[in-house]
Amino acid sequence: MHFTVIGAGAIGGTAGASLARAGHDVLFVDQDSAHVEAIVSRGLTIEGQQTFTVRAPAVGPDRLAAAVGGRIPEAVLLCVKAMHTATALEPVVPLLGPRNYVVSLQNGLNEQVIASLIGAPRTVGAFVNFGADYLEPGRVMFGGGGALYLGELDGRITPRLERLTQVFREAVLPNTTATANIWGYLWGKLAYGAMLFATALADASITDVLAHGPSRPMLANLAAEAVAVARAREIRCEAFDGFEPERFAFSRSRDWAGIAASLDRLVEFNRRSRKAKSGVWRDLAVRKRRTEVDQIVGAVVDGASVLGVRTPLNRCLQELIHDLEDGRRLMSWDNLAVLRDLNVREYPDAGMPAGPDP
Repeated sequence: MHFTVIGAGAIGGTAGASLARAGHDVLFVDQDSAHVEAIVSRGLTIEGQQTFTVRAPAVGPDRLAAAVGGRIPEAVLLCVKAMHTATALEPVVPLLGPRNYVVSLQNGLNEQVIASLIGAPRTVGAFVNFGADYLEPGRVMFGGGGALYLGELDGRITPRLERLTQVFREAVLPNTTATANIWGYLWGKLAYGAMLFATALADASITDVLAHGPSRPMLANLAAEAVAVARAREIRCEAFDGFEPERFAFSRSRDWAGIAASLDRLVEFNRRSRKAKSGVWRDLAVRKRRTEVDQIVGAVVDGASVLGVRTPLNRCLQELIHDLEDGRRLMSWDNLAVLRDLNVREYPDAGMPAGPDP
């Protein structure tokens, strides 16, 4: 197959390089001229569990039309930050034919944005949960593989979906799966994403925060708010990599033992990864740039306001991340204490017993 990869960073670089290594034609498109130049001159190197280098063409967005001869050959993998979705698609849309399609290897609900620009029939949803980091021009770190689900927006299992799934299973992640409920995975990831954003409030690893006993009731209810919004939209969240979002749902008799076990499995999953801290933490602490909080946590908050669902923890988390982005706060466990205190006030009868502080 031929893949045009828009955004050759952590996810796009890892996926595109893996596809190129497997013999597929890959064109990388990235706005970072230094990254493009490095890929062209030295190749793209993936480091981590395996280290390999691939040679593939790379261009900036302004050279895309010339590079594909005025028409994109086959599939587009969109791998940019969620807030850049529409901008990244601008040079792509005029080059798409009726059989081209765009796969959103992103965080959030960007399939909605993509479909509004090119139509749902040319949009394929994707749930990606593997750890990777952009290190420097020409270098990406792959921390470890998790789940990868691909799905048509209308839930059909189509020939193109089956073909794409097979290609990704053979070249990128062996546990790639086609699903009839891609929205369930995307909303499940929003629930997990809220907890990951919370881990970035402190200068600590993902596992340190997920294993922190006093924070677990708050983390559970962050996820539960997202599940509540999904249920109000008649979407059932799907489980992945040890995380069972439906277990976290608010109910009169919550399965606190099951919630704790799910958090334990997430701790073990993240311990196996070479990526100890989240991409959110890296955006804030290393790259000093805006995060995707408005497209992930904000998607929960905005969806809740329309449906009349309460999400006080997610709203507060969104505000805390904005404070970190704008320099009004520093990373600290005190930020997690703000959420814990709010959790006690908002959900006095819906909190799991706080475990010990390890």
